Amino acid sequence: AQRHAAETRAAGINALSIRILANAGEEGKLFGSVTVRDIADEATAAGVEIDRSEIRLPSGPLREVGEYQVEVYLHPEVSAHVSVAVEAEEAFTS
Repeated sequence: AQRHAAETRAAGINALSIRILANAGEEGKLFGSVTVRDIADEATAAGVEIDRSEIRLPSGPLREVGEYQVEVYLHPEVSAHVSVAVEAEEAFTS
């Protein structure tokens, strides 16, 4: 039963694509980082409940602008991937 519930959630998470705006420099390096909390909050805002503890960022917080496939661990036998686009909030020019 838990596995079935996890598989149902996985389908919704796999279909999810979220966009996070962050302050970034010219080369796409973020001033700060995107954390599991940011990803969980954006997913919840999009109507898909993901707990911070379920999100896996093996390399640590996201620190550059780009597209990421972030693993969400739902059950020992079920995981999903959410598509996360980190974009520059405003372009800084020197």
